[in-house]
Amino acid sequence: MGTLYIVGTPIGNLEDLTPRAARILGEVSLVAAEDTRVSRRLLNHLGIRPRTTSFHEHNWREKLDGLLSELAKGDVALVTDAGMPGVSDPGSELVAAAQADFKVEVVPGPSAVTAALAISGFSGDGFQFLGFLPRRKKERQASLRDALSSKVPLVLFEAPHRLRATLTDLESVMGERPLAVCRELTKLHEEVFRGTAAQALEHFASPRGEVVLVVDGTRADSSTQTGDEAAGDTELRERLTALRKSGVKAKDAVAQVADDTGTAKNRVYQVWVELGRQSG
Repeated sequence: MGTLYIVGTPIGNLEDLTPRAARILGEVSLVAAEDTRVSRRLLNHLGIRPRTTSFHEHNWREKLDGLLSELAKGDVALVTDAGMPGVSDPGSELVAAAQADFKVEVVPGPSAVTAALAISGFSGDGFQFLGFLPRRKKERQASLRDALSSKVPLVLFEAPHRLRATLTDLESVMGERPLAVCRELTKLHEEVFRGTAAQALEHFASPRGEVVLVVDGTRADSSTQTGDEAAGDTELRERLTALRKSGVKAKDAVAQVADDTGTAKNRVYQVWVELGRQSG
């Protein structure tokens, strides 16, 4: 009886592959890949040539029994083009089917979700993952409205040709909520844009590369703030304005003010973004 290994692969930079993942890929008798051409580049980089077969959303039904038969004879590694199988990627069907009769192990690897959340500057104490939003405008806006009241950041994936449509819907549904657009993470042309959906629309005229968006969680509207909260915001603005004039970078300024005042970093960052809009 073989073992099914769920192997996380790099989201861009091939150097991010873990030593354990490299070893497993070199030892298994078969690699089930979302796209064998993409996975072959990684395998060639490692200097190994295991047998490969495709396993994706369009052929998983006809491939499932064959892969279970392969597991009866030896170990199989499941990979996708980038990141973790089963997370907005194919693979969960094979994992579910294999669990009954075979050992299943996960080999963690790079994650576009946590990478984007970390680099966004928003609080990572919790988040809501939306994956890819629906392609139809009405359904996409409905999904965003459902998540409107989330107090933790929202993380979602988007294809470059749909980015502007999603940003338009984000502006319509969530207004000036701070967000980060993380493009081509870990690749040569990595870019992280921080601001509002409206500002991102101005910046991304013809976006390229895969995108992860991180939208900050909701907060009480300023019109309902108590006197103490309003006074606290005044202090944040004064401190951040002084640091901005001194040329301190956003990340350092937010961290310093959050530490000094005991205010959550995501709230301090919101004020920083608001000050940027006002000065622009």
